[in-house]
Amino acid sequence: MTNWEKINEQAIQWIKEAGSKIRASFLQQLKIETKTNRNDLVTNMDKETEQFFIKKINEAYTDHRILGEEGFGDVVEDENGVIWVIDPIDGTMNFVHQQRNFAISIGIYEDGIGQLGYIYDVVHDELYHARKGFGAFLNDQRLSPLSEVEIEDAVIGVNALWVTDNHRINRHVLGPLVQNVRGTRSYGSAAMEIAYVASGRLDSYITMRLSPWDFAGGKVIVEEVGGVVTSLTGEPLTITSKSSVFISKPGLHQKISEKYLRSVELN
Repeated sequence: MTNWEKINEQAIQWIKEAGSKIRASFLQQLKIETKTNRNDLVTNMDKETEQFFIKKINEAYTDHRILGEEGFGDVVEDENGVIWVIDPIDGTMNFVHQQRNFAISIGIYEDGIGQLGYIYDVVHDELYHARKGFGAFLNDQRLSPLSEVEIEDAVIGVNALWVTDNHRINRHVLGPLVQNVRGTRSYGSAAMEIAYVASGRLDSYITMRLSPWDFAGGKVIVEEVGGVVTSLTGEPLTITSKSSVFISKPGLHQKISEKYLRSVELN
C-alpha cells in the first residue's frame, strides 16, 4: 500500500529545498533560452529544478514515474501506477522579468486519481498543498470550503488574449462574461491562478490550453475545497493530455457554463 503520509512529508521537504535554490538564483546570471517561440522561455533554473526533483524521486521511489515540463522525466502515455507531474517553474516569464508571480507545481497521481497536490509561491513562501480526502492548506492554515458567488460579484482569472482575435476560441464567447463579472485578473502563471481560486482570491479561472503539469497539482487542491475542475466544455481533465481548463467555485461553474459556454467551440 502506498504510504501517502511519507510521500507528502518528503515532497514538502523537497519543494522547500528547491524553492531555496530558486531564491538564491536571483543574484545569479540566468541562462535564458526559447522553446516554441520567443515568448516561451526556459532557464537553467527550470531545468536544474526539474532534475533536482527527478533525482530525489528516483532515489526514493524506483517504481514511480515522472512527467516533467522540461522533458527530463519519463514518457508517460497512460495513467497506471504512481506518477509525479512536475512544473519546476510555472510562470517562467514572470520569473525572468519580475522575480515574482511564479510557482513550483506538483501533482502526484495514482491510476489517474490525484492524491497529493502542491503549488509553492517561492517568493512569498506560500505553499498551497492538499491530500485527497484530508483537505487543503496554505502553509499550516486549513483552507475553508469555497462558497457560492453570483456571476456579477465574481472576479475571474482570464488572459486578455481570449477576448481578442485568436486561433483558439471565438472572442465573442468570453467577451460578454468579461463585461458582466465584477473584475478580471491575469497573473501569468496558471498554477498561481488555480491556487488563488482554491484560497478564494479568485472565483474562477479560464484558459484555452494547458499541459498536465500546469494543472495537475492545482486540481487536487481546488477539489479538496469543493471547487469544480473541468475543460471548457465540461469534460474531466487527465494527466496524459493537454486541455482547456475551467475552474470555479461551486455553483458559479454551472452558471457560467449554462449562460456563456453552452455552445462553445474550441480550435
